Amino acid sequence: MTTAHQQHSGHEHAHGEGCGHVAVPHGDHVDYAHDGHLHRAHDDHYDECEPADHAAHDGHEHTHGEGCGHVAVPHGDHVDYVHDGHRHAAHDDHYDEH
Repeated sequence: MTTAHQQHSGHEHAHGEGCGHVAVPHGDHVDYAHDGHLHRAHDDHYDECEPADHAAHDGHEHTHGEGCGHVAVPHGDHVDYVHDGHRHAAHDDHYDEH
């Protein structure tokens, strides 16, 4: 899965351990939930960490929701769930990798 490079401008807050935002491991980096988006450090700025394509998560038999035991991360108009080292989002009759 590739991610779009969309710079988050005007981001004065430095994310890191103890910054007060939910840290979400995501592949080779860490995203931070902030203002309804997921940000990742990139050079001297932060990027919105958004997938550039549609990547369905195959073989996902667990149903996410309140009380499912996975961390819920608000993400725009939906909620992602941290599961097996990735973020999953409900989409139609399956889950997508986010």
